[in-house]
Amino acid sequence: MRLLFLGDVVGRPGRLAVSERLPSLRERWRLDCVVINGENAAGGFGITESICEELINAGADAVTLGNHSFDQREALVFIARQPRLVRPANYPPGTPGRGATVVETPTGARVLVVNVMGRIFLDPLDDPFAAAERELSACPLRDAADAVIVDVHAEATSEKEAFGWFLDGRASLVVGTHTHVPTADHRILPGGTAYMSDVGMCGDYDSVLGMQKDEPVRRFLQKTPGSRLEAATGEGTLCGLAVETDDSTGLARRVSPVRLGPHLEETWPRHWD
Repeated sequence: MRLLFLGDVVGRPGRLAVSERLPSLRERWRLDCVVINGENAAGGFGITESICEELINAGADAVTLGNHSFDQREALVFIARQPRLVRPANYPPGTPGRGATVVETPTGARVLVVNVMGRIFLDPLDDPFAAAERELSACPLRDAADAVIVDVHAEATSEKEAFGWFLDGRASLVVGTHTHVPTADHRILPGGTAYMSDVGMCGDYDSVLGMQKDEPVRRFLQKTPGSRLEAATGEGTLCGLAVETDDSTGLARRVSPVRLGPHLEETWPRHWD
């Protein structure tokens, strides 16, 4: 299968980058499954129902979240009726929504999508490793799923790398989100799991992590209350990771970063063209 994971969509520039580029990429690369992290899609803070539908209509099979999952209060309600929207599985019991979902591709293949949130420098939620173990045990690769994608929404690269090794051989892809800057460590681990510490964001890179520059810079200089952070408004760059899996094992055999747009050096899986 051909899988594409797109990093945190930040505000309107990120949404436009997805809606303008993804439909043609889906056809051009003959993608089987696309997963997008959408936790910053609503002006940088959370997601609304209409924006979630916008991402799905653009070609997303599932949308994952993170620490901004419920910044838009309507998410507390609509997440229950949107099976393609996945919040971190290690939120406390009773939290609305689901931490995993199974996507069926047009060919009938089943893709398990799991979302967990790290605990280093973020809210101390339940154990993300135990949560991932629970979800993968309930729907293991090869037995119940043809591919497994795990979004590790975390601050610390050490925690993300530990996740990669923890799930090596049991997931098709373990990918990090949250820090909005693409790392250069994409690779296939010895057990066959594709890994990248952070795929970066879909947003305007003429910014501070997708936000207009002045207020973040001022906060570092002055350390005093100021205005609200606002999403940048320039042209967005699409950032993600493309993975090709082996049909017999569900594990990765090719992995390639995707960066399409201004400010960053462009790259894409040329072996798919």
